[in-house]
Parts: sequence; C-alpha cells; structure tokens
Amino acid sequence: MTQMFGKTLIALALFAVGGTSAAQDVVRLGNLKLAHFGAVSYIKEIAPGCGIRVEEKMFAKGLDIMQAIIAGELDVGATASEAAIQGRAGGAPVVVVAGFARGGARLVARPELKIVSVSQLKGKKVGVTRGGIQEVLLMAELARNKLSADTTSRKDVQLVYLSYPELNQALLGRHIDAMMQSEPQSSQAINMGFGVEVMKPYGTPIGEPVRTMVMTEKFYRERRPLAEKFMRCFVQATRTFIDRPDIAEHYVRQSMFKGQITTADFRAAMANSPYSYDITPQHIQVTTDVMAQTGVGRMARPPLASDWVRTDLLVSAKKSLNIK
Repeated sequence: MTQMFGKTLIALALFAVGGTSAAQDVVRLGNLKLAHFGAVSYIKEIAPGCGIRVEEKMFAKGLDIMQAIIAGELDVGATASEAAIQGRAGGAPVVVVAGFARGGARLVARPELKIVSVSQLKGKKVGVTRGGIQEVLLMAELARNKLSADTTSRKDVQLVYLSYPELNQALLGRHIDAMMQSEPQSSQAINMGFGVEVMKPYGTPIGEPVRTMVMTEKFYRERRPLAEKFMRCFVQATRTFIDRPDIAEHYVRQSMFKGQITTADFRAAMANSPYSYDITPQHIQVTTDVMAQTGVGRMARPPLASDWVRTDLLVSAKKSLNIK
C-alpha cells in the first residue's frame, strides 16, 4: 500500500509539472475582426504544431486591446499603429515586435454626391472610427487640404464617430456623406453600390499604415522561449496566407465572418491591405509625429519609437524559416 501511495504521489507530481508547463505555453492574444487581421487569427489554428496554445479574444477597437493589456489580461495584441502608440504614451507596457498588414484604409462617399477629392468634403458629414488609424489618416488628409474638423457643424467638416460596421450602415442610410473606412467594410460598401472610392489615403508622410503586433514587456523579456515560439508561429501563419490565398480567403470568409463577406469583398479588401511581416522604428516615429501634429490621441508625451520597437524576435523567426 505504501509503495502504491508513493507511486500515486509521483504521478500526481508529474501531472502537476506537466500542467504547469502547459499553462506556461498558453499565449493570450487580443485581435480585431477585420480582414487584414486574419493571419493573426489563424495563429491559434496552427499553434499546437508550434508547441503552444493561443487563446484569442476579439475586441471592438485597438484601444480596447491596450486597456486589456494594461489590466494584465493579454500577452500579445494585434492593432493599428496609432492604438499601440497611444497605448504606450498612456502607460501600456508594450513593445512593437512585428507588422502584419499594410494599407487597409479608404475614403468612400455616397455615389450621388459625386465627391472625387478631399477638398469636396467641406460642409459634409464624414464618419470615422475614433482612435483608429483611419482617423489619423483622415485628419492628415484634411490638414493637407486646409480643412478644419470636429464633431460640431462649426468647422469645415463635421466628424461622426462610429464603429466599423456602424459606418457602413450610416452611409447606406445617408446619415453621413462619406467615411474613412477599414477593410473589408469599405470594399463591401463599394461592391454593394452604396459607396464609391474617393481615394486611398496613402499620400501623407505615413504612407501605407502598417498594422502592429505588440507584446507586453514582461512577456517579451521574461518569457522569451514562449515569445520566440509565438513569433515563429506568426511568421508561419502569415507565410501561409501570403503563399496560399485560397486558405486565407476560406478562413477569413468562413471562420471569421461566417459567410457575411463575398469572394469579391475579400479580394478587393486584400488588394488594399496585403499581409506582411515587417515594421520599422522609422514608420512608427513618423506615425507618432503625424498623430502629434493632428492632435489624434492627445498625447502629453509622445513615445520615441527607438525606445519600444523591437524586431529581433521577428528577424530570428524569419531566418529560422528561410524567409527574407
């Protein structure tokens, strides 16, 4: 009996160790339900093959992800650069470790208004999601055209802040005249006929905005082996979506959007927001500078990109998978 009891204790001890190890291999990921965030979502599908488990939680906007990071609820977050920058400025303990998509913004107007330039937005209601990179790009484009804007009708342009799905409904219902929208919603509006493209807003110093993958400083520094596994898994997922667009389309359309977007919507969206891996401190710094100039985020102390952009994990992961 004593011998059996001893063996039971050993077995329980081994199980406890195994359980602890399994718990340590869980990565808590915050993500957004947007077409160009699809490769990030796909990480959880291939995670077992990477030796990890990914628990994904969807959020309405990037700033919500930053709040969850501050609350200690996430290890990794996928968001547009402006949310990461604003989060860092507000005390979120994050570092930028990769980029995962480029572009993903479009100025769309009601067809009957025949708006073909930003200057024609004067006197119009323009919808945008507060705190999104689309807001940064909209404000930069308005500034380039010497147009003022706020939520009242006293300025050249009246801003209407809505979520991504609400923007399409507002344009369809003619409650707004134009919108600076993300993908795939902007492509849906165009394909369904209630919106026309005015421009892709990539002529500002930001150029094509790069979406950012951030990690908490604690995860990046103290759980290095797990961070390395996650980064390799991210690169594998992204390479799959780049090399196999059929897999990307099926996953985004069926698993993420449950058939709510068409093949045409997906392909138009991805033509405007291709998957990628890379990001630079220079890009983050320019984005930070434009945010400061336009007042988006209202940062008391804009963060210096060189202090918190860390691409060493990405470089190592790409090298290990023979990706240039």
